[in-house]
Amino acid sequence: MDLLRSLPIGLYLEKPLTWLHRLDPRVKLAWLMTFLVAPLLANSLWRLILSAILVVLTLTTRIPWRVWKQQLGWLSFFCFLILVLTALSPDGFSVLNQPRWPESSLLPPPTDYQYVIFERGKLLITRRSLELGIRISTLVFTLVYSTNLYLLTTAPEEITAALEELMAPLRRFNLPITEISLTLTLSLRFIPLVLEEVQNLARSIRTRAINWKRLGLKGSFQVWLLVVERLLANLLLRAEQMAIAMETRGFTSPNEHRVQWHQLRLIRWDWLALLALFPFWGLRFWLGGAP
Repeated sequence: MDLLRSLPIGLYLEKPLTWLHRLDPRVKLAWLMTFLVAPLLANSLWRLILSAILVVLTLTTRIPWRVWKQQLGWLSFFCFLILVLTALSPDGFSVLNQPRWPESSLLPPPTDYQYVIFERGKLLITRRSLELGIRISTLVFTLVYSTNLYLLTTAPEEITAALEELMAPLRRFNLPITEISLTLTLSLRFIPLVLEEVQNLARSIRTRAINWKRLGLKGSFQVWLLVVERLLANLLLRAEQMAIAMETRGFTSPNEHRVQWHQLRLIRWDWLALLALFPFWGLRFWLGGAP
């Protein structure tokens, strides 16, 4: 079991260097916020279009198939499962209606509209339940995959540099912007260490061939409690070692020791990506409905 490979969500892809890698992190952050806000109060058609746009972006970047499969496979299956379960669930309309007109067999229906789309035994799919399933599944897909695609093509140092520059006006209120960005950088860099510690503990448990049936519920709970305790102790030890390493290298305050990781500069393609936000939001209000 290799968690660093089986759980690639949130990890940065260094190679190959795609066109999304070359975009300015501030531009990509603006598009990320757009994808997170655009589905709000939108209809099902627009949410399906957003999901399709994310898939097309992934195809145009020419990300390797192995990475694309890991990033998109489980998420697509999970969203499809949400769609099926929500569509088959009751839609909440339990009011009994009494027809005001004669039986439908006596009069031809005025239109071909049907509220019940599928019905077989206890399986019932209505228009409301299907629309609700599409809304929920596409919303989960858009929120998770857009964030994941941003993290996949943007280095943690670029993310923190972009956030620090965007939050620079808050320095007037004496907010520690540099300390916040440094903390965010360390947090993003600490995620692989957490996965590595979990992986090592899982391997140590598997090599001991513990008989869980003989331990019972109480014994198994005690073993997992010890594992969690060891995990927290190892993570605190890693954090302490990181703090000591920073202190020995002079990271005492942002004014005394500051490293500029990236020089942010907007080029022609960045400006084109920013200008593309205007037709995007125009389509949002035209196809997605008024907010």
